[in-house]
Amino acid sequence: MIYTPRDGGVTNGVQCNGTGVNSSNSVSDESVESMSIECWSVESECDVTSQDSGSPPVYIQAADIRKRLSESLLNVPHFSHDPQDPSAAALKEPWSKKELRIKESSPYGHLPSWRLMAAIVKSGDDLRQELLASQLLTLLQKIWDTERVPLILHPYKILCLSDDSGLIEPILNTVSLHQIKKNSQLSLLEYFVKEFGDVNSEGFLVAQKNLVQSTAAYSLVCYLLQVKDRHNGNILLSSQGHLIHIDFGFILSLSPKNLGFETSPFKLTLEVVQVFGGTDMFCYFKILMLQGLIAARKHMDKILSLVEIMRAGSPLPCFKSGGATVQNLKNRFHMSLTEEQLQVLVDKLVDSSIHSLSTKLYDGFQYYTNGILL
Repeated sequence: MIYTPRDGGVTNGVQCNGTGVNSSNSVSDESVESMSIECWSVESECDVTSQDSGSPPVYIQAADIRKRLSESLLNVPHFSHDPQDPSAAALKEPWSKKELRIKESSPYGHLPSWRLMAAIVKSGDDLRQELLASQLLTLLQKIWDTERVPLILHPYKILCLSDDSGLIEPILNTVSLHQIKKNSQLSLLEYFVKEFGDVNSEGFLVAQKNLVQSTAAYSLVCYLLQVKDRHNGNILLSSQGHLIHIDFGFILSLSPKNLGFETSPFKLTLEVVQVFGGTDMFCYFKILMLQGLIAARKHMDKILSLVEIMRAGSPLPCFKSGGATVQNLKNRFHMSLTEEQLQVLVDKLVDSSIHSLSTKLYDGFQYYTNGILL
């Protein structure tokens, strides 16, 4: 399971030779560990040489490095709330301020090439299935961009180091729906009003549009790829109002405990629809889904080829059904239907998802077993 800022933990920076990396090792029901270290190359016992391309070398005393590192560890930062950034309320510190704070304490912060990079370090998990999902999301986003369909996905990068370890790029400035409810006790609509302004304000309308476009995109992804385990800890909200799904450990022919409990085409709750604000945006949501499905059908062969390549000889659990996995994926593109028939299908999928009993039961199951709020 991919780490989300569900429990409000703050991850410190890890940087090496002018490049920072956020490191946390987190699995469901396990603690999140974080650390802050500095790495440097020592040329002699008393100084360090730091050289940027095209610039003369800068000599830094080793004693100065030790002093600055000691001060950065002893001085506990005071986090401030940023009302323009919903993630700040959950993560205690916006990413921009974290980057500035670590840069100021870094011996290499003066270098033009200095950057702070975030990464989640995973051990004991096979990330190849996550990599497949990331590649499919990236492909779908390129397809929709090519076809000029305004659907928004946020695929994140995956680096597999072995069959049981790797790095995951975290999505910055986001907060899970679980954490919104845990920290604010507000409905999603009330939270939008609190963060983005009145329902008729420009800020709210922009965030509302972002929510509709991203929800339609991930609804199609969840339907086509049969993404399961969709509880509120695996769904994030960005500081611009985008809804973002993470943790694709159960896709295609795989479901938690192999129970097939989630029978809904995708997760769409009345609480999210309430933020849509009425008939116009709800119809826009369904139009986007129809346009997105039509665009995906045009490039179906690219999607199927990627899945088929990954399936050949693969031990991944999502391919346990063998060739039937690819065939079932192909069937969900409904190539035999006209566009008018596709519109009827989309209406049925949306209606079935909104009123899905299995979605409510699965959210209840996650609440009682893992404490994830509905």
